[in-house]
Amino acid sequence: MSKSQWQKSSFSAANNECVEVRTVDGAIELRESDEGHTILRTTPAALAALLHGIKAGEFDHHA
Repeated sequence: MSKSQWQKSSFSAANNECVEVRTVDGAIELRESDEGHTILRTTPAALAALLHGIKAGEFDHHA
């Protein structure tokens, strides 16, 4: 299994309460740094679609 290292946003600085991301065999894995045992695995296309929807405001009514 080919894994990259977990990465977090530079905006989180030394804070351990952030979302981390890595690639594993062509998939994308996401986790919260303070809850590292729970990992969400998805495809690059699905993550790109989610991020596009967030940027477009498609989920604003949930806030």
